[in-house]
Amino acid sequence: MRKWANSTAAVALLVCSSPAWANEDVIKLSSDPANWAIQSGDYSGHRYSKLDQITTDNVGQLKVAWTFSTGVLRGHEGGPIVIGNTMYVHSAFPNIVFALDLANEQKIIWKYEPKQDPSVIPVMCCDTVNRGVQYAEGKIFLHQADTSLVALDAKTGKELWKVVDGDPKKGETGTGAPLVVKDKVLIGISGAEFGVRCHLTAYDINTGKKVWRAYSMGPDSDILVDPEKTMSLGKPVGKDSSLKTWNGDQWKIGGGSTWGYMAYDPDLNMVYYGTGNPSTWNAAQRAGPDGKPIDQKWSMTYFGRDVDTGIAKWAYQMTPFDEWDYDGINESLLATLDIKGQKHKTLTHFDRNGFGYTIDRETGEPLVAEKYDPAVNWASGIDLDKSSPNYGRPIRDPKYSTFAAGKGTDVNHKGICPAALGSKDQQPASYSELTGLFYVPTNHVCMDYEPFKVSYTAGQPYVGATLSMYPAPDSHGGMGNFIAWDGAQGKIVWSKPEQFSVWSGALTTAGGIAFYGTLEGYFKAVDQKDGKELFRFKTPSGIIGNAMTYLHDGKQYVAVYSGVGGWAGIGLAAGLTNPTDGLGAVGGYSGLKQYTNLGGSLTVFSLP
Repeated sequence: MRKWANSTAAVALLVCSSPAWANEDVIKLSSDPANWAIQSGDYSGHRYSKLDQITTDNVGQLKVAWTFSTGVLRGHEGGPIVIGNTMYVHSAFPNIVFALDLANEQKIIWKYEPKQDPSVIPVMCCDTVNRGVQYAEGKIFLHQADTSLVALDAKTGKELWKVVDGDPKKGETGTGAPLVVKDKVLIGISGAEFGVRCHLTAYDINTGKKVWRAYSMGPDSDILVDPEKTMSLGKPVGKDSSLKTWNGDQWKIGGGSTWGYMAYDPDLNMVYYGTGNPSTWNAAQRAGPDGKPIDQKWSMTYFGRDVDTGIAKWAYQMTPFDEWDYDGINESLLATLDIKGQKHKTLTHFDRNGFGYTIDRETGEPLVAEKYDPAVNWASGIDLDKSSPNYGRPIRDPKYSTFAAGKGTDVNHKGICPAALGSKDQQPASYSELTGLFYVPTNHVCMDYEPFKVSYTAGQPYVGATLSMYPAPDSHGGMGNFIAWDGAQGKIVWSKPEQFSVWSGALTTAGGIAFYGTLEGYFKAVDQKDGKELFRFKTPSGIIGNAMTYLHDGKQYVAVYSGVGGWAGIGLAAGLTNPTDGLGAVGGYSGLKQYTNLGGSLTVFSLP
């Protein structure tokens, strides 16, 4: 690789100059482009590789180098990681992990197959997915469906320690990828659709001992905020910031899932992540004591937390009093952007609510917030006037409210864009250091939404809404786009339409390419400059996994899971046929069965 002849020296210099508080092993390994050492590529979440052997000129020559079956026929999200000569592959439930020897014809070095109670499957909201393992200091960390966090010996697969993070009998499950920072491994939890009060937890990487836990809502001591020092939109959050914004004790079953990908800034020693929807989806049941909307903090929120203590430095709630299930869990991408002539350390976040946010990651204040899908109609914009009493809040269109002044129950609210699965869901975007643009897999989907009254019972669904989904009207007729986004300007640079939602994670490389997969199963490469398609290959099943790349024996490889499922593909994955099942996705994506079928495999490409 012409640009990486001195990669060893470059990595050594970076490690020596990195802040002492970063996990040096993760920094070292993720700084070497031969590895893909972390699910997001690096702590900044860029999903960008400096490898440049595969270029816009030769990518059309890619061939399948090898394949591997996981033996599991459900949705495969996340992606493999590569450390030196070893690739670590994971599966959907039962969350099997394989270690493959890249130097010996991908021989299986070891296989870890956890023994989990299958009763966890019915309480997994949107398929039995898992978003990947993490490596640090000779250990592989796996967050299992049953919420167990397991540390495995990376050489042998032997279980070193195991802790239980939640209780599936209450609806708590594990689907997210761990993140290792310093001497801690961080994991979130799923369960808002079951009335779980969700949290982010830090465990010691050597012992599994709990270090801190931050709930999404509740007393200040539970959510780990300092009333005077934790900021929201430039002001202290104040005492009982969460309790004051819930009706009575509803916060105890408040939701706020934390299963999205996290990012970390070593210079600020801050971890960034989002929280999901409040429970239940029926907003009328969550109204304040006066029957009016109430914010329900800190659901639908982006947090910046001190990694050592867990104390929040700032919190920004993007969709107060959510009425549509617009989870705020989507990943963040850390960069330095020039906003109106001034450089900022930024966090870019493509929210489910359809707005692309560029946020000052030191203060948590939004700098840019614009629609990244023109179909979005529930709000006309985000108020960024600091002098406004509604600063930072969405400018809602009452026509698309599902609350309807407390009369929302049993009324079918039509034509809401985006649908509950958002203008983007779990599929992570990529930031290219070549172009300074973000490459975003998106959904182009709207919905009808009918709330109904629901009672809370531990371990039972606590949704309270029936949904129907369909392509956004007055558009290309498809359900997705792959876009290039200018985060400083808040605008789409180019958009490539797709027949179905683009549910896979994007990858950009120094070769000028953006890679992604489609629900029909096509793996595609496009030019970062204009979106021109340069390569496509039909894999065995629909793609909801994340593209990644690595270097072995001087040769660049690109890989992706295929295995249709996730929320969009739940109908196929679980054999559902009722159009409103799968929280409305079954009907919306019923056409998928004409293009693909179940699978669980890895396809690896290289140049001849």
